[in-house]
Amino acid sequence: MSMPQDLALLGTPRFPRHRRPGLAEYLALWRQRRALARLDDRTLDDLGLTREQVYREAARPVWDAPQNWRR
Repeated sequence: MSMPQDLALLGTPRFPRHRRPGLAEYLALWRQRRALARLDDRTLDDLGLTREQVYREAARPVWDAPQNWRR
């Protein structure tokens, strides 16, 4: 079996992925929080968020992951 096929099997039931978040998920969370902080006020209003809520979320440390990650 070649390397790409081996990697493709990682997400299958035979080779389930580890349920805890890894480095890639934490980096994605960090990037998402930074992107959220860069949104303008009009976009935040469309999302139903206040600037204070956004600053609070963006200031959270990367290891302060969403609750559903900790199951």
